[in-house]
Amino acid sequence: MLKIDKYPLGIAIGALAPVLGILAYYFLQFDPTVTSIPKFLNFLFEMKPLLTAVGSISLIVNIALFTFFLNARSDKTAIGIFAMTVMYGMMILYAKFFM
Repeated sequence: MLKIDKYPLGIAIGALAPVLGILAYYFLQFDPTVTSIPKFLNFLFEMKPLLTAVGSISLIVNIALFTFFLNARSDKTAIGIFAMTVMYGMMILYAKFFM
């Protein structure tokens, strides 16, 4: 199905998708005219349960992409997405417990 099967593509997709997930949450839950993105990010880091919840929601995007590329037999791309999912998960846990 997909002809591009490379680790860097998976890493790029895996790095970008959670950011888009967080931005989607921001635009769906907050009024951009009232709350800026930096204020939203500060609010996330102050409210640790919200940080975990939004982080989990953003990683669901990666899980969907991982499943798509795995079913498309693009294993290298899927491995790159999985690696970034694990890294994002570790960063979220670090931010929750040590920041």
